[in-house]
Amino acid sequence: MAGHEIPEPADRKQVADPMADLEAAEKTRHSCDPAFRHGVVVGFDGSMSSERALAYAIGLARRHGAGLIIVHVANRLPTTVWAGCEPPVFVDVPDHRTEVLGLELACADHLSEVPWILVERGGDICHELEEVGREYEADAIVVGSTHGIVGRIFGSVAGRLARRAQRPVIVIP
Repeated sequence: MAGHEIPEPADRKQVADPMADLEAAEKTRHSCDPAFRHGVVVGFDGSMSSERALAYAIGLARRHGAGLIIVHVANRLPTTVWAGCEPPVFVDVPDHRTEVLGLELACADHLSEVPWILVERGGDICHELEEVGREYEADAIVVGSTHGIVGRIFGSVAGRLARRAQRPVIVIP
């Protein structure tokens, strides 16, 4: 049937181009605000230890003339908590805490010294902090130390992050 093209069915999926996936990943990786490139990432959840980490990160960013990337990682709970099922499946729980934290931070006078943004993520805290650090090519990640029995049983966020991070991790007591 020379000269005739057979049209593809509308419901047929196109074969993915592997180079397009790499290009899309690069675009999303570099989609962050360039003003915050090489900034300081700080984990923040409103606790006293994260308040101290934020204060230190503000000073660090101000001294280096860098932007501050404040990261709040929303809660994810395993469904085994409710269903008692075998495989640990994680469910995103609506977390309006980021909005509340954002309003509190917007009203904070001490943040007027440096440019800052608030980034919300969901998932493992260590992974998300390192991922944000990678996306913004951060010079450092600042976290507060974990106190209490949860940190002793599961390992602290600061300890796990310090072992796996690809950039300096500063732990504030």
